[in-house]
Amino acid sequence: MDLKFIKYEKRNHIAYITFNRPERMNALHPPCHLEMDSVWDDFVADKSAWVAIVTGAGDKGFSAGNDLRWTAENSGQLLTGTIGLKGGFAGITARYDIYKPIIAAVNGFALGGGFEIALACDIIIAAEHARFGLPEPRVGLMAAAGGVHRLPRQIPLKIAMGMMLTGKHITAADALRYGIANEVVPLKDLMATAEKWAGEIMECSPLSVQATKEAAMSGLGMPVEAALAKRYDLMSKLFRSKDAIEGPLAFSQKRKPNWTGE
Repeated sequence: MDLKFIKYEKRNHIAYITFNRPERMNALHPPCHLEMDSVWDDFVADKSAWVAIVTGAGDKGFSAGNDLRWTAENSGQLLTGTIGLKGGFAGITARYDIYKPIIAAVNGFALGGGFEIALACDIIIAAEHARFGLPEPRVGLMAAAGGVHRLPRQIPLKIAMGMMLTGKHITAADALRYGIANEVVPLKDLMATAEKWAGEIMECSPLSVQATKEAAMSGLGMPVEAALAKRYDLMSKLFRSKDAIEGPLAFSQKRKPNWTGE
């Protein structure tokens, strides 16, 4: 895979995805979106990749979102970067078929589209100096890549509205207090902490984890009764898997299970 603006590598069942434009605070422009779309396709297709960790290069920005400088230099092409792409902004904000867990390791500013990327992930680990916000109204835009919908669903409505209508930033400590971040750590510990979370996830069956995420996410907009009724297809597939045999067997033999994802 020929990537210029994204670093992508896989080790020990973890896919590491790094926005690599530190000179632009890892802001994204159309070629970035195109690369990210292909990266997510690869992650979904690779059965040996069980968890993804998304971060930004450097120590200042996770992602400053849309590259406004590029937008200014290419008038009239604001939206062309995501048109026709499966996943929207960064290939992820409008993609709903990724049931493998995604961890955002937020190493600095996560603003606008950068915050929307983090909100689209399952777990957020933040460096102590990280800041979050949807400042689009301050530049005549709106957080249209899911931010205006995800944020009010993930934190109290009045806090979300206050953030969105003023464009103000919040600190990593605030993000933890409001329930956006799962953990806040010193920058030097950020990736190790994200890998710790990935390791704890991978102590579970990857198929069970994926079924759990799919059931949870698909059921969010349903009454509980309807969500419960839909789970049977997932259960049927999961319970026929090799991992469903391995789990109880390992428990009875008092050993760690050998998950295969099959």
